[in-house]
Amino acid sequence: MFLPANRLPARVLAFICLACLLSVGAALLAQHGFGVKPCPWCVMQRGVYLLIAAVAGLGWLASKQRPLRNAALGLILLLTLAGLVAAYYQHEVAAKLDSCDMTFADRLLVALNLEELWPDVFMVTATCAEAAAYRLLGLPYEIWSGLLYAALAVLAVSALRSKSY
Repeated sequence: MFLPANRLPARVLAFICLACLLSVGAALLAQHGFGVKPCPWCVMQRGVYLLIAAVAGLGWLASKQRPLRNAALGLILLLTLAGLVAAYYQHEVAAKLDSCDMTFADRLLVALNLEELWPDVFMVTATCAEAAAYRLLGLPYEIWSGLLYAALAVLAVSALRSKSY
């Protein structure tokens, strides 16, 4: 049931792209359909998922060109590590703050003007302490996000290590 090695990286890239888009879609459904309000760290992680999806999609399109494909997988690995750091920080530090104003995530969103450019996706509507109260199957959302980032990192490493040409 293993994939042929020559197809593994392309399929991994397609899967990573789809998984990231689905995760952002699930976050938007939770927000707009079920009233889950995102904090700056939640919203920043959406941006990281969208970046990973874009890189994975481009890598998938260039998957027959090994250097470009591997560059995409390497960048995905770096972005997943950044996402893991963000999820960890959100859980261990930001969730305990009354306000996340002027944290890195808040400053980044303001600097990139994302709330005004695409408010349905990037509008912050909660503090980090408020967002920490939301749970999915008993776990905070940032834990689920961290688990997804870790899984994506494992997939990227697996595809980089495959013997495909």
